[in-house]
Order: sequence, then C-alpha cells, then structure tokens
Amino acid sequence: MNTLYDKLNEYSDSDFYGFHMPGHKRNTKLLRTDVPYHIDITEIEGFDDLHHADGILRAAQERAAFVYQAEETHFLVNGSTVGILSAVAGVTKKGDTVLVARNCHKSVYHAIYLNELDPVYLYPGFSTDTCLNTEISAGDVKRALERHPHIRAVIIVSPTYDGVVSDVEAIAAAAHEKGIPLIVDEAHGAHFGFHPYFPDNSNTKGADIVIHSLHKTLPSLTQTALLHMNGKLVKRRKVRDYLHMLQTSSPSYVLMASIDSCIDMLENGGRGLFEPYVKLLERTRTELKGLHCLKLAETAHFDRSKIVISAKDSDMTGRMLYKALLEDYHLQMEMAAGTYVLAMTSVADTEDGMDRLVCALREIDRETGRRMKKRPDKAVSGRPGIPFGGILPRLEVVFCSFAAAALAEGTDISEKGHAKFVPREESAGCISLEYAYLYPPGTPLIVPGEKVSEEAAHMLQWYQDMGYSVEGPARERYIEVWMQE
Repeated sequence: MNTLYDKLNEYSDSDFYGFHMPGHKRNTKLLRTDVPYHIDITEIEGFDDLHHADGILRAAQERAAFVYQAEETHFLVNGSTVGILSAVAGVTKKGDTVLVARNCHKSVYHAIYLNELDPVYLYPGFSTDTCLNTEISAGDVKRALERHPHIRAVIIVSPTYDGVVSDVEAIAAAAHEKGIPLIVDEAHGAHFGFHPYFPDNSNTKGADIVIHSLHKTLPSLTQTALLHMNGKLVKRRKVRDYLHMLQTSSPSYVLMASIDSCIDMLENGGRGLFEPYVKLLERTRTELKGLHCLKLAETAHFDRSKIVISAKDSDMTGRMLYKALLEDYHLQMEMAAGTYVLAMTSVADTEDGMDRLVCALREIDRETGRRMKKRPDKAVSGRPGIPFGGILPRLEVVFCSFAAAALAEGTDISEKGHAKFVPREESAGCISLEYAYLYPPGTPLIVPGEKVSEEAAHMLQWYQDMGYSVEGPARERYIEVWMQE
C-alpha cells in the first residue's frame, strides 16, 4: 500500500494541473525549494515562541501588519478557522446577539455554537444571470442594526468563495455608528491591495478584524493565515487569549516560515510579482469571453482572480462540466456548484496551465454547441435544473444552534418533543438538529435550530441526486429533526 507521501509524489509527477488551493500550485520553479524537513524545529533558543513572541516572530508579525496596512497582525497556523473562532469569541459574551451574513463559512457557525450566540441573518442578493449570490447590502446592515439594538458584532464574508466583494467601507461605517465591531472573513482575498486590478483589503476599509488565508490565493503552505486587528472597538487582549487557547501550542516553524516567506515576497516582490500574473489573468479572461454556450460569469463587484464558468445556458450542470475538465483534460477545478465551476488562480499560475484551461473550455463549448444544435428542443430542458435557481434558502430560526444540540443530546428537558431521522425530501417544516452543506464552499444550507424550508429540502435532494457530496448529516439521505409535541 502506498503512503500518502508516495501518492503525493505520484500526483506531482502527473500532468494534472491544479486550478485550486493552495496558492503555491506546486510551482517549484517559482518557489525554488524542497520539502523542508531540515527546518522543522520547536521553540528552541533564539527562535522565539508564537504564543509569547518577543523576538524574531514578533518582528515577523509586525512586518506582516505593515505589509497588510493593519495595526496588529497574528500568524495563524490552524488556518483561517482559528482566526474566525477567536475573533467571534473575542468580541462577544455568551448569549450575545450577532449580525451574520448567511453565506458565511461553517467556521462562523461553529463560533456561534461555541459561544452560545443568537444570530440575526443577513442574506446576500442573487443574480439570476449568473446564478451567483451577490454582495451583502450596507442598507440591510443598517436596517438590521436598527431593528435589533442588542447586536454586538457584524460578521460578513468578502470576497465570497465565488469572488463576490461587498462594500466593506459602508458596512463598517454602519457598524461603527452603533459602536460595534465588524469582522470580515477575507480568507479568499489575501492578494487584495497588492495590485490595482484587485480591490483593496479590508484593513484599509474600516474593518476591525480581518482574517486572510495566505494559502488560498498566495504562495504559502496549507493552514497558513493571518488575523489583523484595528481600531478601539475590539478587546484585543481577549482575542489574543482565544488565539492562545484555540491555536496549537506547538506551532509549526515550517508553516510560520512559509508565512514569513510569503510576506517577504509581497513586500519585496510586490509589483514585479503581480504584474505578469495580472496580464496573464486578463488575457485568459478576455479569451474566455468568446465562449458561446458556456459563459465567463462575474458580478458588479468581483475578484477577477476567480474564474467562474457558468453552464446555465448549456446542456450541462456544473458537476458535469467539472467532471469533463477533470476526466478528459486533467484540469482539477476548485469547486463545482449547481450551474458553474470555479477555477482559482494565483501568482503561481503558468501560461501553460491557463492555455490548457482556455483550450479545454473552447473544445467543451464547441461540442456542447453541436449537441444543442442537433436537439434544440431538449438542449437545456433535458438537463435537470437546480431547484429555485440555486438561491440561498431562507430559513426561520427556532432555536439557537447550541439549544438544538442540547435537544439532540436529550439534555434539554424544557422542550416537549423528540428527535427523529426523516428523509430529506420530507424534512420541510421540521426543525433541523444537524448541519447540511456542500464542501466546498462550506456554507450551510441548513443549520441546527432552523426550520427546514421547501427550498432547502428540494435543493439538498437535488445536489444528492446529481452526485454532489452533502456533508453534515449523520445518515445519508436523512436529516435528524426535532418533532415538537
């Protein structure tokens, strides 16, 4: 039996090209490095301690803050997840109310669960042209803060997994009017601010806490991320305390060296690093605009490093396009959604890789056009369409997620009823005791304590039937629910 190391070596030697994380893309010519066993150490003399940094690691984090225009920055070696958990716990007390974008990553929901918070949801807009959820409205934030004066923090994701960017500056202003902090999960925007082709990062837009995943869009090892803090609304010591509690007590020097090397590249390579990438990216996007059945999709405010190819007007689903690119062209996409695929790019992408993507999509587009011309009456109608167009379903919050967990465990005897597993197609109207989400992107379609809507039930069933992996439920094709008496 091959080891993981053997399998990784085999994959590395193949002709598979990765349009997915991590951002270094295994581009050894760019990185000029080998597997770094020789620098894997612990907190020995002269190498500082991440949890009590006062030497080389403190200086490295201060440099990262300077490069990202933040007041204070911390290295994360447990990914953006530990940053989000620490940020949310650090700005709230148990039982607080928080205003949350419903398209946030599952780690935000886990933070809500751990700190027993009461969420008020913000729903993004939706583009019927692209079948993409769009940005969070600053107006919606203002109205929610007026309706719910007990909100203690605002949490949004920008850019989203698909590349949609919200007006962070206006949202921060709305939060600050009420004297509360804004947390921005900017995990997918670690490259923001380093070239005018991309938006500025949220540290410059008034956000109080910003989390960046270096490994997602920059040349840095998996699990490497940054947490930034700004302004006076955040109790920084409390956030630091949670970082110490939640982050490993044995932080990897290999990962921290990767973070520092990435920061060094940004500081000293900056324009020279991004200029060729931007030219290659823009050339690729221009060529892809010539597709006919497939479409290059984006919204009004968008991170153009994300290449979203929509199959909405073709005879394919996103999953079918994903599999064609993988099996016929050995191009591994980051994600397949109901009607599109996502190719993630970074400064480590090559001309050969981008050309392969363009050529593959052109061939698939031509073949799709020929099929649709032969059968115009069944071209799109023959493809099973995603229910309700793929709009993020709106759900009624009945119990907070921690209260739902108590019901599932049988420890809350104040609510009369019982837990039961029901088929997903019969779950509409029931109160879920489980998460259900596609991973990636990791945004829950159902959260414990929410009443399952018809839209959510049909959408889950559709994804399952189309071969997508629905994660969270303990039993396949079932949802554990609370049946009230």
